[in-house]
Amino acid sequence: MHSIIQNLDLSAKGIWFPISVGLLLLFFSLFMPKRRINWLEFYITFGVVGYVAWISDTVVGGMLDWVDLGNPKITGLGEFASYSFIPSSLSVIYLNYAKKTNKWILVLLFTLLSTLIEWIMIQTGYLKMKNWGFFVFSIIAYLIVFSLILPVHIKVIKKHLLHHK
Repeated sequence: MHSIIQNLDLSAKGIWFPISVGLLLLFFSLFMPKRRINWLEFYITFGVVGYVAWISDTVVGGMLDWVDLGNPKITGLGEFASYSFIPSSLSVIYLNYAKKTNKWILVLLFTLLSTLIEWIMIQTGYLKMKNWGFFVFSIIAYLIVFSLILPVHIKVIKKHLLHHK
């Protein structure tokens, strides 16, 4: 039992933040009125984005060793929330509200929100940047995700779902 508790990395500095934000975003995404996406699109997006987030963590945090979350030797509860709930929830929330008339406002808002979450994780001591340019790479990555990748992702899903009805 002690090793299970230890592997959750609950003593990591600042762990309260990714867990709190991850749960808050998860519950909001689950209970928000579904306006522009349905439950199937939600499910697909949540899974795909979560998978890509874990692959990114493996490459950026593990293989390239550019960032550490909590204890670098443990994949704890905070890291689980950081990669499983935060990006997936932000993505489905974004897609639920994004339309052509508000796209760029939401792209900037969600880029700002994602950047703020990452910055607070740094300030609380949970996220440590090693060789990652926070203000260069992160912001550019968020802009690309919200302006290009997610809109293409949802178009592919909607086209595929309409084609198979």
